Amino acid sequence: MLNKQKTHREVKYPQISARYLADYMAASERAARTIVRNCKYQPIARVVQHNEAKLAVGKHLREGKSDTGGLLAQAQTIRDRMADSDFDRDLFDHNADYIARFADVFSELSLPEAERIAPGRVAPITSHGVKITAELQLRLRRLTKTNQIRVGAAMLRYAKGKPVGRAAADWQAAFLHGYLRSIGVEDGAEVEHKLCLVIDGYSGVCYDAPTNSVSRFKNMEAACASIAERWPNIAPPPGAVL
Repeated sequence: MLNKQKTHREVKYPQISARYLADYMAASERAARTIVRNCKYQPIARVVQHNEAKLAVGKHLREGKSDTGGLLAQAQTIRDRMADSDFDRDLFDHNADYIARFADVFSELSLPEAERIAPGRVAPITSHGVKITAELQLRLRRLTKTNQIRVGAAMLRYAKGKPVGRAAADWQAAFLHGYLRSIGVEDGAEVEHKLCLVIDGYSGVCYDAPTNSVSRFKNMEAACASIAERWPNIAPPPGAVL
């Protein structure tokens, strides 16, 4: 009998992204189980990523430009790019769609007044044995009237055809607040709720960290303990070949 081609790879040690952890916290019990299973057993097939679009949007946000002509031109350049495969064609079109959509809703964005800085190195953190990865598009910094330093950062979310759910956005913004507090920031600076943003690239809505972010982050840490405990016993999806 011929060996079946592998469909998934198993992630041996507990790992989840900030986005999926937020989705996990906002999900039903059944959906939460599926999220964790998909983190442990990842498809081998190539998956369309929006890396080029996120770089373009992040750069536009950091530059503080009000005109979106450059974004639309970049989207068209990507769309016009020659593709060597159907996958590459989908990849280019999805990234172009992301940038074009963001340009369309850019006027809806309401960003706080603050210095916009490149994200720099974004290290993962570990909570109760679970590695949590994060992706920042920019950091934010401002001085108060009394010369106190306040800092934050922004993450992008995008799903074609639908806005992010409020519950997931709030959880992700709360994670961002806790993440910045846990990794340590500029000496003398305080992480500010209103500078910790999740930006929905589809709707143009910005979600800042809720005021109960500290307790939410503790709840996410408790969820990580549960994920780590269950990880060894999580079964692969039906039909998966490892």
